[in-house]
Amino acid sequence: MSIDDQIATLRGRGLSIADPDRAAAVLAEVGYYRLTGYLYPFRVSRSVTDEHGRAATLVEERFRPTAAFDDACALIVFDRALRLLVLEAVERVEVAVRTRLAHVLGRVAPFAHEDRSVFSTAFTAPRPGTDPRSEHQRWLERLDERCARSDESFVAHFRERYDGHMPIWVVVELLELGQVCRLYSGLRNDLATEVAAAFSVPTKQLMRSWLASVNYVRNVAAHHARLFNRKLVAAPKRPNATQVPTLAHLGSGAAPKRFGVYEVLAVLAHLLESVPSDGDWQRRTAALLADFPQIDGIDVRSTGADPAWLSEPLWNGPRRSGTN
Repeated sequence: MSIDDQIATLRGRGLSIADPDRAAAVLAEVGYYRLTGYLYPFRVSRSVTDEHGRAATLVEERFRPTAAFDDACALIVFDRALRLLVLEAVERVEVAVRTRLAHVLGRVAPFAHEDRSVFSTAFTAPRPGTDPRSEHQRWLERLDERCARSDESFVAHFRERYDGHMPIWVVVELLELGQVCRLYSGLRNDLATEVAAAFSVPTKQLMRSWLASVNYVRNVAAHHARLFNRKLVAAPKRPNATQVPTLAHLGSGAAPKRFGVYEVLAVLAHLLESVPSDGDWQRRTAALLADFPQIDGIDVRSTGADPAWLSEPLWNGPRRSGTN
């Protein structure tokens, strides 16, 4: 379908396009199907009853009368800025968690990551089925593969001098965030709790859930996918008010049942409070959310946030001293 045909199709479904030349330029840059992801909230929807008698929502092809191409463009710009903020925060959190893992495990032994006693039984036990390798074995094999592919000079040094045998404080520099998550998830509870405490997270269960969510949004952002109104596949566990007071609003009556990206933004803001930095990520993120495009029928709630939450101390209060 040519770009002219794409514009005609969108107009035929009721989308207002004031400047066809601009629309053509945007379609040439981002593509029709990427654009339709941002146009989805503008489509007509209505409540129906499905074949089983349950309430459901039917989303039609046609757009609402107020739907405008320029509004979709504003969402694209907002989402791009949001992805950049997410990637900035994830980088800092990922490096800090790696460092803390190296510190805690390195105190146990230089090669603690190879020691079964460092991990939970579930992580080291053989798996049922045709492939009995434990999660720990699989993790070590993936580490070996990553080492074999690496062109880092420090890896070459350990290959030449020590047959590739690297201590944990070197290993962490090779790990992708997903591997960090799996390593943390497999740790004994006492060690995992010590790592979590460095970020003012009270339990392994919370920290494991949060790292998985951070990894999920990192992958979405790194692949330039739509983020602002995404339903989270890996949603962070919500703490109760006494566990993490700065995140108590996530469990309030105003909190949506549907998890949105705001939940992970709040988790990142909390984790960053324990990462020394001269940055002002929290303030900049709150400012972006407060500046959500003014569009009829769509607002910052699309991110899973209540507008009142942007005045929470999490976004505006004094920073704690970093512990990492």
